[in-house]
Amino acid sequence: MYTVYALKSKIKKYIYVGMTQNFDQRIRRHNNGYEKTTKPYKPFKLIHREVYPSRIEARKREKYLKSGVGKEFLKSL
Repeated sequence: MYTVYALKSKIKKYIYVGMTQNFDQRIRRHNNGYEKTTKPYKPFKLIHREVYPSRIEARKREKYLKSGVGKEFLKSL
């Protein structure tokens, strides 16, 4: 199973969208500063999460959420 998720920075105006097979570990890595891309924006709160059976389906949804329309959807949550 693959999880597509969106995190919102608690200190800056920043939304991160990602995909993983190990959701709990991945969120810990973001919040502990182990991910270079998100380190300057930590800590995060989870604003959206979806689970998919295949990597292909999850990747399609991740790409959508990273698009302009997808980001607007996430901002409206």
